Amino acid sequence: MKTIGMLGGMSWESTQSYYRAINEGVKAKLGGLHSAKIALYSVDFADIETLQHQGEWDRTADILADAALSVQKAGADFLLICTNTMHKVAPQIQHKLDIPILHIADATARVLLADGISRVGLLGTKFTMEQDFYKARLQAQGIDVLVPDDNERAVIHDVIYTELCLGVISAASKARYLDIVSRLADSGAQAIILGCTEIALLIQQQDTQVALYDTTAIHAGQAIALALDEAPLPTRLEGS
Repeated sequence: MKTIGMLGGMSWESTQSYYRAINEGVKAKLGGLHSAKIALYSVDFADIETLQHQGEWDRTADILADAALSVQKAGADFLLICTNTMHKVAPQIQHKLDIPILHIADATARVLLADGISRVGLLGTKFTMEQDFYKARLQAQGIDVLVPDDNERAVIHDVIYTELCLGVISAASKARYLDIVSRLADSGAQAIILGCTEIALLIQQQDTQVALYDTTAIHAGQAIALALDEAPLPTRLEGS
C-alpha cells in the first residue's frame, strides 16, 4: 500500500472528513483491521485565512510548501492538498516536491467526464468561483463552468468562513445554498460541484434532485485507488 500524504487543516472540519473517507474506503476494499497509510500535516488555518484575504498568496505558498516537504519526508508517495481554494498555489508547492500532487480539479473532471457531464455549476469560496486557477483546469477538459451571481457568491463565501469552517450548520444557510443550486440548474448546469471541502457538511445529495459532486469524496476516492495500485500515480503538475 502506498502512503497518502495529506496537507490539511484548511479547515480541520473538512480534513477529518478526508481522514474518515480514506480509512473507511481502504477498510471496505481490504477488510479486517486494514486502514490507510497516511502522513498528515495540519496547518493553522487562521494564518492561511488571513493571508488569503490579504492577497498574500506567495506567503501561503511558502507555508504550505514547507508543510508539504514535511509530508514528503515522512514517506508519502503522493500528496493531497485537502482544500479546493489552496490549489491556487499547487504549482508552487509542486515545484518544491519530488512526489506528485493529485489535483482536486483534475480528479473531479475525470469523474464528471466519465458521467457524461459537460456543463456544471461551481460552488466554493470567492477565490475558487471568481479566479481561473480551478475553472481553467475544468475548462481545459471541455467542461463548461457556471458560477453564481455576485450576491450569491458573497453568501456562499461568507457561510464557508463564518459558519462551516467553525463547525456551524445552519438551516437558513442550507436553504439559501439549495436555492442557488436550483437556479444554476435552471440556467443549464447538469450538475453542481461542491468546490469547497466544507460544503458537503451543509448540503448532501438527498437534499436535492440536482446531481451534486462532492470534491472531498472524489479526491479521497481517487487517493484510495492510487494507494492500492488501482490507478497510476499522477504526473507532476503542469507549470511546476
